Amino acid sequence: MTATETHAHDHPDFLQHHWDTPVQQFEAGKMGMWLFLATEVLLFGGLFVAYAVWRGNHPDMFRFGSRYLNTTMGAINTAVLIASSLTMAAAVTMAQRNKRGALIILLSLTLAGAITFLVIKYFEYTHKFREGWYPGVMLYERPAHAESWIDDYPTPRLAGEGSSPVVPAAFAGGPVAEPTTVPPPAVAPAGVDAAALAEMDGIAADHDEHGRTHLLHPAQDPDRPANAHMFFNIYFMMTGLHGIHVTAGVFMLSWLIWGAARGRFTSAYFTPVDLGGLYWHIVDLIWIFLFPLFYLI
Repeated sequence: MTATETHAHDHPDFLQHHWDTPVQQFEAGKMGMWLFLATEVLLFGGLFVAYAVWRGNHPDMFRFGSRYLNTTMGAINTAVLIASSLTMAAAVTMAQRNKRGALIILLSLTLAGAITFLVIKYFEYTHKFREGWYPGVMLYERPAHAESWIDDYPTPRLAGEGSSPVVPAAFAGGPVAEPTTVPPPAVAPAGVDAAALAEMDGIAADHDEHGRTHLLHPAQDPDRPANAHMFFNIYFMMTGLHGIHVTAGVFMLSWLIWGAARGRFTSAYFTPVDLGGLYWHIVDLIWIFLFPLFYLI
């Protein structure tokens, strides 16, 4: 065996030139991933501290805001992420056993879980926007021409501004003030059980002298604390940052599937799959904390 052949045998294709052995490369990569995950814990740890401070000082704000969260959607997303962690762990095992087909299937299932999570979160966010909750701004008023604020949401308009669309002051860099007026109650559309709808969505309702049920815009809710918008600032910040990490996971999983389809990962080299699994598990773990803190407590 020539020196060149010996060198090729000692340094397989996946071994980078600055490492002496595959084991050294694997251990260094895993250490780097653990250090990266430690910074992620520090990042979210600061947000959890902010959550604890705000919740301790303003429990009424969290009691009110939690009424506008959909616990069912949150629970489904939790189940989806837990299942995706299971498929990701199984994918690492399949890579270690040289089972290429099973690896591709399990990575694809994990990717499907990540996309499902984002789709559900999209519907959650749009529901909040329709109710008038936006990150960084106060409540918007229901447009005067709308039959029901829960069904008609054109360009957002601040209370008292008439029909002219305005740019939220929070986005324009100016101060934000509480709306000085609130919209009149909206009568539920014909054929809709307004009381049941209000109870289902946690929306405040009132009754007039004729016994008709009116859905109250959140700005009219007598239980709404003045700083209620801060609950949604915290909610959008923490769940949005987590959503960005899930989106990064979608790209990571897509790359792993592409590599597995090309036969890059074997029992001798499965480092990317293993490190990708560590990242995905920490993303899932963070959501397991977010779900009860916002949706259950």
